[in-house]
Amino acid sequence: MYTLEQLKIFVTVCECGSFSAAARKLKRAQSGVSQAVANLEIEIDQQLFHRDKNKPELTVSGRALLPVVRAILHQQHYFEQKIESIASDHEQELVIAVDESLVDDSLIALFADLAAHFPNTDFDLVSASTFEVDEMVRQGRAQIGIHYVGGDLKDAVDFFLLGQAKFVNISAPQHPLAQFAQVTDSDLKRYRQCVHRDAQHHELWFTYAISNAKWYANSHENVVALVVQNVGWANVPERHAKKLLSQKKLVRLPVVHERDGWLTHVGCSISRRCVNGPVLRHLLAQLQQYRFEHDHWQKQSHKK
Repeated sequence: MYTLEQLKIFVTVCECGSFSAAARKLKRAQSGVSQAVANLEIEIDQQLFHRDKNKPELTVSGRALLPVVRAILHQQHYFEQKIESIASDHEQELVIAVDESLVDDSLIALFADLAAHFPNTDFDLVSASTFEVDEMVRQGRAQIGIHYVGGDLKDAVDFFLLGQAKFVNISAPQHPLAQFAQVTDSDLKRYRQCVHRDAQHHELWFTYAISNAKWYANSHENVVALVVQNVGWANVPERHAKKLLSQKKLVRLPVVHERDGWLTHVGCSISRRCVNGPVLRHLLAQLQQYRFEHDHWQKQSHKK
């Protein structure tokens, strides 16, 4: 039966271009390298190299088998890394739950950085509503959650603030409310409202339905899309509407009691039901150096 060592030598010869160069790289005798390849060819009953020239050239079989052998060696390397990870008590999986409206390129980049530091940990990034994120963390189905913050304290959860997000009232330019010099609460109630609501019919405590006529969507992106189509007005994260506002596909409504928008806290919850391992600690250290400022993530120096 062929060995992993024989496969490694075969790939090294291919990469180095000769048996002698492979022998130098592997710090072995050239005769040993040649014999290992010859034994591999006997075991698999295939000729891997043409040896009638100065440098060995792959045969048709050799070219076909090379990517398969590389995949086998990659899996072996991953297996060894996984064993090392288990021995060092690194988490085998980290579940990160984030309110769908808070996910952006900067946050994804922060998470992506974990791949280089912890190549053997599997990551599960879940986008959900704030209510679903909170439930996942409390139940231990997610180690960490990023979400909007209410005033209630949660059991089985540690917590710290990340910053604030701004919500603004918007409509399409042709909507009747967009023609008002100022918009009152009574005016808002007269027109159809597009409201964010999750699958369990939870509404955020600061953007709940107040109008007599309502359309619901379970993502802020879809709420904004409905408003662009002039279905109704809505209160949404400013970052989701900013580009469309600059393109004049949306307008900010001059609501009397919220002219500058509504600021709400963004926080990070950590489940006490899960092991606080090195991967989670690394991620928390990264998050504590970031601040959510209205509509973007901004990296700051960590002030003690």
